[in-house]
Amino acid sequence: MPTSRLPKRTSNPQTADPPSTWLRALLLFAVIAALAVVLLLLPASLVRRFLPSNVAAGEFSGTIWHGSAADLSVDRRSLGAIEWRLHPGSLLGLSVNADLHWVKVGFVADGRLLIDSHGFTVRNAEGGGPLEDLHDLGIARAWVGETRFTLGVLQVRLPQDMNGHFNVLAVTGDLELDNISSAQLAAGANLGGYVLHLADPSLAPGADITAELTDTGGPLALRAAIRLTADGHTGMLSGTVQARDDASPALRRELDTLAELHARDAAGNIPVDLEFTL
Repeated sequence: MPTSRLPKRTSNPQTADPPSTWLRALLLFAVIAALAVVLLLLPASLVRRFLPSNVAAGEFSGTIWHGSAADLSVDRRSLGAIEWRLHPGSLLGLSVNADLHWVKVGFVADGRLLIDSHGFTVRNAEGGGPLEDLHDLGIARAWVGETRFTLGVLQVRLPQDMNGHFNVLAVTGDLELDNISSAQLAAGANLGGYVLHLADPSLAPGADITAELTDTGGPLALRAAIRLTADGHTGMLSGTVQARDDASPALRRELDTLAELHARDAAGNIPVDLEFTL
């Protein structure tokens, strides 16, 4: 009796059910979410890997996107502590854009920093504090007083080689000094207040930086122009100075000595030409 055979089933790759679309989407979302969590939780201490050899920092806290570091120093000069908030979108353009908050004892400053392959730019920075808290940064220790500053923009181009100089392409802002005095000048008498005004929104590479220095009241009437050389290490102050009625006897004696070198004009102003090194 003939036997009947059932036809064999053959698999057809074209008709096999593919993995579910929603499952693929779920797996992709899980991978992206896990990667995002890892990136968001990167510790702030990773910043140490990107610091130049002459820059040191410790006591990191937070994440690489919003963190802080204490014991910041450059060439072993203490810079205090800094907090940053990084804008991730800037990394797509191979640059760094961050809001900074800097504290050194009683001196506090805030601003925005942009770093790219050409140099760096500081915008909308402001702050202030005791001048003596900046002595570690090269301010002569004999000088004391209160400082405030606003910086519209500071744009600096990096040198092409190690032997080149930084080029300042723009600098605008004001530096205010109040109740300034020095133990080495006029027996430590109060010298009053002054404003240094920077107004160079565009500078050619290698150009000098100019500023105006005026008093805001006090024992000295001062009007001067300052020119900083392109390499940023030397400068020249040129102007006139005169004692006001409330100048101390010690300060008047200092001015009399200065007048022996530069005679007073008809209005009693003493010409001043002072070259200095930063």
